[in-house]
Amino acid sequence: MIAIIDYGVGNLFSLTCSLTAIGAEAAAVTSPEAVRSASKIILPGVGAFGDAAALLRKNGMDKLIIQAVESGTPLLGICLGMQLLFDYSLEYGRHEGLGLIHGSIQPIQNVIPPDCKVPHIGWNALQFPAGRPVSPLFQYISEGDFVYFVHSFSGMDCGESVIATSEYGVPLTAAVARENVFGVQFHPEKSGEVGLRILKAFCAL
Repeated sequence: MIAIIDYGVGNLFSLTCSLTAIGAEAAAVTSPEAVRSASKIILPGVGAFGDAAALLRKNGMDKLIIQAVESGTPLLGICLGMQLLFDYSLEYGRHEGLGLIHGSIQPIQNVIPPDCKVPHIGWNALQFPAGRPVSPLFQYISEGDFVYFVHSFSGMDCGESVIATSEYGVPLTAAVARENVFGVQFHPEKSGEVGLRILKAFCAL
């Protein structure tokens, strides 16, 4: 079963429906037992990094997620869930993340051109790093396919972990991966057929 971490932050309904649509067995979970027994884990999230990180730590989900990853369980972070995978965020202060992806979360306003609005909302094409194999997360889609973004902060200083970028005045981190840990800044559950194919690829890992 795919465990969708329910820690009080995130739109779980559309994600659960998307997974059901591709034939995956998935459920929102709150118990440590469900996390430990899951074949795969998804960490969703919307809102502020600091609040979400505090909620994860309050119920011990941070340690459970790290333990599951260390045991080899595939993990997918979505939107704020992806950002929580990083070492830390500079959203309204400095807040520590899970440290599963090395790098930081910083305001996109510091790097995008002044004529680009914040937050970044809308459909943008995915670009894959040149000269590197395409991530298995994208095995069922093509470079240039469009996905849906809603964010004001982005992963930076994450180097070799970047598996896709998206152009918004400048290239922004769209997806990251490190061993069995994956993260997408966009919302696959809101990205139509392309998003479903990405979720299908994660289920196939």
